[in-house]
Amino acid sequence: MKLVLIGAGSAQFGLGTLGDFFQSKKLYGAEIVLVDIDEEALATVQRKADAFLQENPLPFTVTSTSDRAKALEGADFVIISIEVGNRFKLWDEDWTIPQQYGIRQIYGENGGAGGLFHALRITPVIMEICDDVAIHCPDAWVFNYSNPMTAITTAVLRKYPRMKFVGLCHEVLSLERYLPIILDTPFANLELRSGGLNHFSVLLEATYRDSGKDAYPDILRLAPAFFEKEVGYSDIYSYVKRTGKAPKTEGSTKRFILDGERSEKSWADRTLFKEILETYGLLPITVDSHFGEYIPWASDVVDHKGIKDFYSLYQLELAQIKPKIELRRDERMVLIIEGILEDSGYEEPAVNVMNDGLIDDLPPTIAVEVPVKVHRNGLKPIGFSSYPKGFGALLRNYCGVYDLTAEAVLTGRKEYVVQALLANPIVGSYHHVRELVDLMIERQQRWLGYLT
Repeated sequence: MKLVLIGAGSAQFGLGTLGDFFQSKKLYGAEIVLVDIDEEALATVQRKADAFLQENPLPFTVTSTSDRAKALEGADFVIISIEVGNRFKLWDEDWTIPQQYGIRQIYGENGGAGGLFHALRITPVIMEICDDVAIHCPDAWVFNYSNPMTAITTAVLRKYPRMKFVGLCHEVLSLERYLPIILDTPFANLELRSGGLNHFSVLLEATYRDSGKDAYPDILRLAPAFFEKEVGYSDIYSYVKRTGKAPKTEGSTKRFILDGERSEKSWADRTLFKEILETYGLLPITVDSHFGEYIPWASDVVDHKGIKDFYSLYQLELAQIKPKIELRRDERMVLIIEGILEDSGYEEPAVNVMNDGLIDDLPPTIAVEVPVKVHRNGLKPIGFSSYPKGFGALLRNYCGVYDLTAEAVLTGRKEYVVQALLANPIVGSYHHVRELVDLMIERQQRWLGYLT
């Protein structure tokens, strides 16, 4: 078996994924190939892998190369986690330049104007990887962790509809952190199903396994009080800045403990949660910063300080992390690979695949995030024929943007970028949109120069 990690020079991804692989006895004997264009970073990850296997003689072979085509020859599984350019410098441009033109976006990574430019920058590079997959290992499974997930998955599967390309995101794991405490029951006692668009998805079904009782009424009743007491990102960021140390975490779900200290601010980066819970009767599965990128009225509702603190904390954590290989299961991708190898049929809670009728209120050629049953011959998605109408309307508002984003990537037509912005529910002005597009192409010419 051959496993290829593209973007492995990122120590957090490379070493973390190696730890996931090494703990799986079902993958024993596999050849793992690390790939990155940064040869120095790649060599560092390779040295740490060699040292780990020398101390822990597990039956794996780990090699590295910057020659992607060579690495992909005969691969069975390909895992992608990349960014292009200076990540936070470009992210800041995605976020702040549209704001200069009056676009009220609250984050700028996946949705809104910022998410559009992010997608236009990274998707062509992912597409080049998939071009090589189509040549060198057309039967391989391809798991993508890069964002913006929906835009990337939609574009790739339009060009390669038969490719076994799957988008994966760990946001759904937040349910494991919240729900056992909210409902006072082990997570294993909950049967849950979520669905929507990536980073814009909600819990749709919740049942207690021991009694068969619907758990959703309890969630709606108990969740508000929980989040008002839960430590928020503003609390965590203030704690880290004040003490200079990382907060303690508790249990496998990594709840933050701040030595009994917290601010009086409630709902830090979760104020939008409250409105969605009360208005739509649904629990979001991601934080406000992501969720609010798709909703025009989110800027009137969210805790902007909480979101800024979330962003600052994220950068701080990445700067302080010293990744190492640990034999633990952090990502669900290994579970999926094992399920494919065993033809297990287990239910994976969230993957990104082409809609094709899974959520019948949404266009068939847009990627959606739904549960799947995992089998050797493919992933069998679970659809939602009676998706909640109110929240479905919010999703439909954004599907046209993803449609035009994919077409802009596939054709290189700048006009589609302009039209995607004008279709975007976050964009409330017209006269400066073309100037904004031209400025972003000028600032990010290396990656957006293909748009004409």
